[in-house]
Order: sequence, then C-alpha cells, then structure tokens
Amino acid sequence: MTSYLQLSGLNKTFGTFTALEDVNLDVQKGEFITFLGPSGSGKTTTLMIIAGFEKATRGAITLEGQSIAALAPQDRNIGIVFQNYALFPHKTAEENVYFPLQMRKVKRAKGMAQARRMLELVGLGGFEHRYPKELSGGQQQRVALARALVFEPDLLLLDEPLGALDKNLRESMQIEIKRIQKTLGVTTIFVTHDQTEAMSMSDRIVVFSNGRIEQAGAPLEIYHKPSTRFVADFIGESNLVPATITDPAAQMAESPLLGAVSYAATDGPAVSAGQEVTLVLRPEHLKLSRAPLDGYHSAQMTIETIVNFGDSGLVIGHRDGTQLRVRVPGVDVVILKEGDDCYINWTQDHVYLVQQ
Repeated sequence: MTSYLQLSGLNKTFGTFTALEDVNLDVQKGEFITFLGPSGSGKTTTLMIIAGFEKATRGAITLEGQSIAALAPQDRNIGIVFQNYALFPHKTAEENVYFPLQMRKVKRAKGMAQARRMLELVGLGGFEHRYPKELSGGQQQRVALARALVFEPDLLLLDEPLGALDKNLRESMQIEIKRIQKTLGVTTIFVTHDQTEAMSMSDRIVVFSNGRIEQAGAPLEIYHKPSTRFVADFIGESNLVPATITDPAAQMAESPLLGAVSYAATDGPAVSAGQEVTLVLRPEHLKLSRAPLDGYHSAQMTIETIVNFGDSGLVIGHRDGTQLRVRVPGVDVVILKEGDDCYINWTQDHVYLVQQ
C-alpha cells in the first residue's frame, strides 16, 4: 500500500543539539495518528517540519508521493491548530474561519457560506457573529478547528490543542475531534503528552523519546506489547522486573524477584539463553489474594500503601525491597490493610518481555 504521508530518515539539529535522529514513518490516507512523548522528545519538532515551519537538516518528506520539503507552509495545503488557538481578536467567529479562504482569493459571499457550514459541523451554529472574547475556551478551540478545516486541507495537524482546557471539557473535545475527523476523512496528526488522549483518539500512536521513534502501533498493541523498556514505563503503569532468559523455546526466564517466570510470546527479535531482559506486568493484570490462587503463578508481597480511587484502588507493596503495584476493584480496598502479607498472582499471557 502506497503511503499518503511519508517521512524518511528525518534528522534535525540545532547547533550541536540533535532534536531528531532517523525518523521514519508511513501514514495512510484517513488515519488519525498521535505523536506521543515527554517534553523534548521530538514530537513537536517533527510536526513543525511537516507543517513547513522548520526545515529538516537531512531526510525526505512526501505527501501523496510528491516532495513538499521545499514548499512554504502556505503552499502545502495543511491545516494546523495550535494550543493557544491563534484567533484574530478583532474578527468574529465566521470571519476567523473565512480568513484562510480569503487568502486563497475565495469571494466573500461564497467563503462566508463555507465558514458558516463549517461552524455548524463543529457545533457552533448560531455563534458566527461572536468575537473570541465572547466564546469559552472550548468554543474558541472549535473555531480554530473549523478554520483549519474550511479549505479542505490534505492534512490536519493538531499541536496539543486540548492542553488549555479543563478535564471534563478536554474529554468531550476528544470525542468531538474524533467525530469530525471521521466525518471528513481527513488525515490527521495529533501531538500530545497525554496518554489518555492518545489511547482514546488514535488509529495509531507514535511514541517519541530523545528525538527517535521508540514504537509505532495501534493503541492496544502499544499498551500490551511494548517494544522497549521506555514504552513499557511511559505508557500506563508497569511493574518492570529484570530477568534472564533460561529457555527461549519454552518462553522461560529467571527473575531474582519472582523466580522462574513464563512469559507471553513476543513479536520482537528472537532472544537467547542467558540474555538479560525486562518483564512487564501491568498492575491491572495482577490479582491479590491471601493464599496462592490455583492456575496462577504467585509470589508473596507485603502491602505498604493503599490508594482508594472509589471505583478502584492501587495497592503498593514490596517484595525483597522492590516495589510492586496492583490495581484492585474498589470493593476490595476496604478489606485490605497496610502491613498485610498477601500474594500477587498472574498468568503467562500477561507477562510481556522487552529487550531494551
């Protein structure tokens, strides 16, 4: 399948600092891709290179098979929404949305009609004559989104557009952005450091760290089959357990903490006996009990701290000086006590192996 957007060997340096190193990515038409990573990981720099606001030091970028590296930002037919929305305060909502059409010499009557239709699509019908100061943060964000979409861009770029919104509004806008993207079928790249946004909105997540792509895949693949220790640690909560491979054919490893452990099959490179690896056990895949459970692998743990979230609880304990975390249903929290000895229990299919 031919890629709609292709990044090949992108590198970006600022003086002696390397911001991006050998970034390669294929994006299909209509995909919703999220760039996820901590601050300084390279996700926004990559987005700015796609938009044309930064130039790659080395590498190629093509859209529908054509290089866009030499094109100015305004010639790339790319819509972009920034975290601060960048609305013109002296223009109404419809005038803000009309602006990119005005720059493309679309006549005012036709352009304003298009702007009003786009405002309807983003749920702002009836708000076209309001100025930005008369709109809430969420409404301003919708205006910015409508402006980025009104000229039918080949690509939509969203640079942490929900960062300034409160939690409830942010969650509702996640749903709205995904709905609009599906309605229009526009290929979208969304930048965030928020894992919840990435998991709930994306067709695929691209995890960045230190200017490189650590892993790219579907949200559940990233979560359940992290390819590196960084991804396992960065995405969700994890118990990371050092181990040594003892029998690759039988998928067995030996851990100083947990003893002999069988692990799930991996899609990664083959491992060999004696190789040092990291085993990943997600807190929600562990079960707590007073005694070992039949059909499970078990290890004893002493409870240190219990955090009650209402519908669930996080039990933090230790074994041989190593901290372990277990997610439990909220009803179980009340029967647990700090200082209690208990057992953590797991099955082979919930033990993931990473080699880096």
